[in-house]
Amino acid sequence: MHFLYSDEMSKSHNLNRLAYFTAVVETGSFTNAAERLGVTKAVVSSQVTQLEQELKATLLVRNTRKVSPTEAGALFYARCASILSEAEEAFREMSQLSEHPVGTLRMTAPNDYGAAIVAPVVAAFRRQYPDCRVELYLGDTHSDLMAGDLDLAIRVGWLRDSTLLARKIGGFRQLLVGSGTNSAPFDHIRHPHDLSAEPFIANKALSDPLNWPFENQAGQIVSVKLHSDLSVDSAPAIMAAVREGAGLAILPDYLVRDHLASGALTQVLPDWHLPNGGIHVVLPASKFRAAKVSAFIDMLREAEKTRVSAGG
Repeated sequence: MHFLYSDEMSKSHNLNRLAYFTAVVETGSFTNAAERLGVTKAVVSSQVTQLEQELKATLLVRNTRKVSPTEAGALFYARCASILSEAEEAFREMSQLSEHPVGTLRMTAPNDYGAAIVAPVVAAFRRQYPDCRVELYLGDTHSDLMAGDLDLAIRVGWLRDSTLLARKIGGFRQLLVGSGTNSAPFDHIRHPHDLSAEPFIANKALSDPLNWPFENQAGQIVSVKLHSDLSVDSAPAIMAAVREGAGLAILPDYLVRDHLASGALTQVLPDWHLPNGGIHVVLPASKFRAAKVSAFIDMLREAEKTRVSAGG
C-alpha cells in the first residue's frame, strides 16, 4: 500500500504525537497525560505544540484548571482515537500470532522422510493445535520457499549453499541392506570390495549414486564403485525392490528400521559405516518467526530425538 503526501504533510510527521495529544484530551491535563505515558510533562507539552504547528491549528485550550479540546481538536481527537485503537488491535493480533499457533502452516519434505516421519508429526501437531491448518507437500525436488509461499522446508542429506536459514534437528545413518528372505545369504560379503560383483539398486535422486566410501571401526576408509542395472528415483520404491531380492541398496535408517526389525531386510557389512546425513529445517530469512512454525519445529525435533533413542 502506498500513501501520497502533500508537501505540507511530508514535513517530518511523527505519529507518536497523536498518542500524546489523545492522552491529554482523555486525562484533561498535561501532567496526567505524562504520568500515563511515563514521560515528563515538558515532553508531552512539546509534542502537542509541534503537532499544532504542523497542522496549523489550535487543538487545545489551556487554562490553570483544565485542558480542553477546541472544536477542531475534538474532531481531530475522534480520528486519532480511532487510529490508535486500530493500531492497538493490530499489535494485539500480531502478539497472538507470535504467542499461540494459529493459521495455515505450509511446508515441504522429501517423499521418504515426509511419509515416514513428518506425516505422523503433522497429525500430532493438529491434535495439539486445532486452530492450525497444515499443507504438506512431498517431493524430492527442492522447492523455492519464497516463490511457493512456504513457511518451512525439510531437507534430508547434505545442504547446498543457501542464503536461507537452516536449523539441524537431527541426523540419520545410511545402511547397506539386502532382502531378508533372500535364499542366498550375504555371509560371503566380508569387505566393501566384495560388493563389486553384487547387483545394486542405485538411487537416481542422488548426485553420485554408485560411488561410496565405507569406513570400519579402525578408521580405514575404502571407496567402492558399485555396479547397477537398476536405477530408481524413489527410496520407498528402492526398498520394495530390495525386499523382492532385486539387489542391495543403501537406504536411510528411518526408512528401513521396521523392516530390519521384522526380518524383511537384513543389514549387509554392519561393521562398515557409510557417511551420516543431516536432517535440517530450512526457513526463509526473517527476523520474526510465527508461533506455528516454532511449535512444529519443536515437535519434529522431539520426534527425531525419540527416533534416535529407539535405535533409528
